[in-house]
Amino acid sequence: MLHLRLITALLLTAPAAMAQDDLGAIFGKDSVRRDPVTSTFKSTRIINGQSNETLAKGDLDFRVAHRFGDMGGSGGGSSTFFGLDNSTDIRIAFEYGITDRLTAGLSRSKGSGNFSQMWEVLGKFKLLQQTHDNRVPVGVTLFANAVVSSMKSSPDKADPNYFDKFSDRGSAVAQVVISRKFGEMVSLALLPSFVHRNRVGFKDMNNMFAMGLGGRLRFSKRVALVADYFYSFRDEESKDYYESRGTKFYNSLGVGVEIETGGHVFHLNFTNATAILENQFIPETVSTWTHGQFRWGFNISRRFSLGGR
Repeated sequence: MLHLRLITALLLTAPAAMAQDDLGAIFGKDSVRRDPVTSTFKSTRIINGQSNETLAKGDLDFRVAHRFGDMGGSGGGSSTFFGLDNSTDIRIAFEYGITDRLTAGLSRSKGSGNFSQMWEVLGKFKLLQQTHDNRVPVGVTLFANAVVSSMKSSPDKADPNYFDKFSDRGSAVAQVVISRKFGEMVSLALLPSFVHRNRVGFKDMNNMFAMGLGGRLRFSKRVALVADYFYSFRDEESKDYYESRGTKFYNSLGVGVEIETGGHVFHLNFTNATAILENQFIPETVSTWTHGQFRWGFNISRRFSLGGR
């Protein structure tokens, strides 16, 4: 009876085994993985710009970002301890993973430029995920925010921060993050961006497009080089007007080191951008690396799992 059962089992399993061998011969024993690529970036931010990453469902991310003063130039040097005596912007944020693809957040920034005391509501949605078989060759993440300034209105109606009505305090950003991870070492992101500001100075632009480029080069399991750059499409009339009055706008460039330590991710960086929010550093950066107007900064991220994972 036992022999009969063994023979029956062999007869039933043999076709399945042969079918698996045939599939292995056709596709190769190690079939191409179709699961999503993970950890394109280790944080939801590169330096100044967004990465493609969203939070896992139930994760709470507490973030602190800080930008010090100019290291060199007329505002830096040893008299300000190379900018460490000053701060151009500080941001504190809480972001939460509603689903694995959808993140929402709230932040408060000191602000730098025309507006200060900035309150931000943000949303981020992972539309597409890159797959290992390249069926989906890139990841696509959508980002948007709405920002309101709570600063006191200027008494001068000609100032950008004169608020005749509440809507004058507002601005918004819409952004697409197109990313790709190349092996285990290199990740790149392209960030077409749109900035709208309800109130701007004379000859400034309410609506502005920009293109960002970010990257990550991994050196070890926990250390990587990160960088991002944003080119703002400011029209010539606006450029000429402000340059004739001694104000020149620059594109933001940030370079830094990313260090992962368990639930913490640290970014130690240098950037010419004085502001942290896209609403300000894309259209309002007026400092340049060539004049020593870059600053040391850091981003700290600490995640808490509230979803029981």
